[in-house]
Amino acid sequence: MIADKMKNMVANSSAIRAMFEEGTRLAGIYGRENVFDFSLGNPNVPAPQIVKDAIVELVNDTDPVVLHGYTNSNSGYPEVREAIAKSLNERFDTKFSGKNIVMTVGAAGGLNVILKSLINPGDEVIAFAPYFGEYRSYTNNYDGVLVEISPNTVDFLPKLDEFEQKITPKTKAVIVNTPNNPTGVVYSEETIKKLAAIMKAKQKEYGTEIFLISDEPYRELAYDGVKVPYLTKYYDNTIVGYSFSKSLSLPGERIGYLVIPDEVADSEDLLSAANVATRILGFVNAPTLQQKVVEKCLDAKTDLSFYNRNREDLYNGLKECGFECIKPQGAFYLFVKSPVADEKEFCNAGKKYNILMVPGSSFACPGYVRLAYCVSHETIVNSLSKFKELAKEYM
Repeated sequence: MIADKMKNMVANSSAIRAMFEEGTRLAGIYGRENVFDFSLGNPNVPAPQIVKDAIVELVNDTDPVVLHGYTNSNSGYPEVREAIAKSLNERFDTKFSGKNIVMTVGAAGGLNVILKSLINPGDEVIAFAPYFGEYRSYTNNYDGVLVEISPNTVDFLPKLDEFEQKITPKTKAVIVNTPNNPTGVVYSEETIKKLAAIMKAKQKEYGTEIFLISDEPYRELAYDGVKVPYLTKYYDNTIVGYSFSKSLSLPGERIGYLVIPDEVADSEDLLSAANVATRILGFVNAPTLQQKVVEKCLDAKTDLSFYNRNREDLYNGLKECGFECIKPQGAFYLFVKSPVADEKEFCNAGKKYNILMVPGSSFACPGYVRLAYCVSHETIVNSLSKFKELAKEYM
């Protein structure tokens, strides 16, 4: 009785969520401390104190009718959007104003808003494997076609030669995610410049507009002094989607924003479309309390020390076990090569030791597994003996 499109989506439901649910089941049997669940990017770091203080202050001092009511514009509170634009300008030497900001229900809501605003049936959206698997569903929501660029398993940077070949007159958008989920790779400025040059040339060749959508929930999570380029500087038709889920440990609050610069083609129409899409997709507006909270927390700094310690200990521990992986530059994921071709078999073997990993085929990159190290440090430390036991089955 359900819609045909949903039948496929249900059949291919997220392996990440399935593994997370498996972790909950195993925890009920063996105890949470004996289950090593690396499935979900759910930060174990509590939100900064400034977030709690902001919530308390807002609830105590703001008229609840105003605080919990609809915003006048579906794009969000004007003062919040202005504050975000000012913050971005100070950090990245940009020239945004409040009108360039659309508050969204997290990065996922933002991606759906912008794809709803841009995509006609049959339009193509390019993504670089490995990529967050929901990109396919989001594109399919609007009858677009997701075009994959095959993974470069040497350093996991985009295959730009293949990218250039796969852009067609039907290409409407390109999604990039840096720092990347699932690899933790940060695209260098040189890579971004080359990608932008290809897109500019293809726009000219086909006489079309091709939009670069930068999905940035992990922007603040970069290690060892690595710089994450701000993409609007390199390509005019760039739209940025951001989320506070990771930077402020607020994944369940669903708050983020889109940046649609004036330089984007038909930016006024696109901003109007995004505003309407926010309403007709059923979001209506981003959560009002959380809009006000993040306005007060724009200068909050992410404590990278927690994630960095986990990154170092898990990476070094797995290398000592004999596993092959690259050291992530950002985000909080480790992408590990499976010791057998069928990484789902490897994931199943891990369950015997209560180790939960997500197969790389969920990210269009079979033969690898993803570990989310945004867990407690105790989980990292205690898991390593189990990884050693698992390694003995293959090494």
